Amino acid sequence: MSDHDLVPGPAEERSSGVPATPAPDSVSPTPAPPESPARARLTTEQQRLLTKLNEHGFRLIMMADALVLLAIAFGTQFAIHGWAWPTYPKPLYVVSFLLITALYLATFYFGGLYEREPRLGPPPALPRVTRHVLAATGLFAILEFGATSGAQQLGYFTERALPMPLTNLVVLFVLGAVAVAGNRKLANWLRLNREGPPRILLVGAPDEVNVARSHIGEEQNRARVVGAATSADDLVAKVAELLASEVVLLSSRWLDDVYPTVISTLEDRHVNVLLRVTGKETMFGLERVRQVGGMPFVLLRLHTLPRSRAHFKRFTDLIALLVSAPIVVPIVTFTALYVLLVAGRPVLYRQERVGAAGRRFDMIKFRTMYPDAEEDGRPQLATRDDPRIIPACRWLRSTRLDELPQIWNVVRGEMSLIGPRPERVEFAETYEQLIPGYESRHEIPPGITGLAQIHGRYHTDPEYKLGYDLQYVVNWSPVLDLEILARTVWVVLTRRV
Repeated sequence: MSDHDLVPGPAEERSSGVPATPAPDSVSPTPAPPESPARARLTTEQQRLLTKLNEHGFRLIMMADALVLLAIAFGTQFAIHGWAWPTYPKPLYVVSFLLITALYLATFYFGGLYEREPRLGPPPALPRVTRHVLAATGLFAILEFGATSGAQQLGYFTERALPMPLTNLVVLFVLGAVAVAGNRKLANWLRLNREGPPRILLVGAPDEVNVARSHIGEEQNRARVVGAATSADDLVAKVAELLASEVVLLSSRWLDDVYPTVISTLEDRHVNVLLRVTGKETMFGLERVRQVGGMPFVLLRLHTLPRSRAHFKRFTDLIALLVSAPIVVPIVTFTALYVLLVAGRPVLYRQERVGAAGRRFDMIKFRTMYPDAEEDGRPQLATRDDPRIIPACRWLRSTRLDELPQIWNVVRGEMSLIGPRPERVEFAETYEQLIPGYESRHEIPPGITGLAQIHGRYHTDPEYKLGYDLQYVVNWSPVLDLEILARTVWVVLTRRV
């Protein structure tokens, strides 16, 4: 559920272990407080409906954002022109205002503004909102230009196909950013009143704990320390005992003890884990540093790609496939005919791989090895001069053209254009036992190419590849995908494998 939900669903409260209002500062378990007035005003059916809507990505704050944006768009028009709207019919203005509002909401959603934001040290809302409002305004300008050009090509001589006076657009940009940021301030205030301040469990040496207590103690209305631990032993049990909503690691020396199992368990229970940033950590080039009681922290997450970003990634995949189809389809056809001529049937080779969330699927490739390449039934890693490879097909592997049939896996949603390469089931199970955090690469659908493929080789150590894969998951953006695609073309042309 989102930070910005004005009323939570019952499922979240049961699973998170965080009470709706804070318990006293004590090490003993505290009984759940009585139901809050906001919650009591909702019927059981309304609570179920809100929970179901939240599971599908709907947030109440979306309605609040839509209302303020529409109010600004229509209010500005009425303030300037009254009821006599010039040049264009009123229905066309209404369509334009509704369209730009929908475009704003889509930009906010794909930009992650409706994802659940930890309450401890939240970043300022206005700068984030302003960036997204600017992006949405630019997209509307491009859409208006395209629609107007298209209308003129069809013989409709109109100055604007989607009338949005410049004054209205500027007012919507300025007041819209302020109003949407204000909605988030209001939602956070309501959440603070409903659930109380974050309940913090400090993990560190006694002197570190004392310093942190003194800093956080200055902001009792924003956060409350409910306990401390001098080791990471039984950390999950302590969180449950103290009903903590946040765990703050005061030194990076605890990371080996909590990564990945403890962090993953706490994250699944909606308990946030933060790490205090010291001078040593700043050398890592950390971004998105938060401030709590004057101390810098970073949020630690294993599940790094929120649902809205995953949807945006899927959307960009489909757009890229549609745009590239006139080029890709002939290449796939030619390659299939070539494999049929030099290798015979079957042209395609299917192999079970591990996909998103650990689900298994059949990955498709052009066959480049002799039939029965694994006669003993045991999986074998390919080598640089693997004798199982058909000589006439070696160039397909070096240019990665044998991977092209996986476009069908992308269409089916089993893979993405860019992402960690899907691993064979047997190898994935072994790596998960040997490499801590290996399962985190399954956060997103696997890709035809990825960061590990443009920087590494076929034979790069799996743990090194994992570093690239997780770096990609954490820093994903459409711009990063474009960069990887461009560098993949260079890898293919130079046959660097």
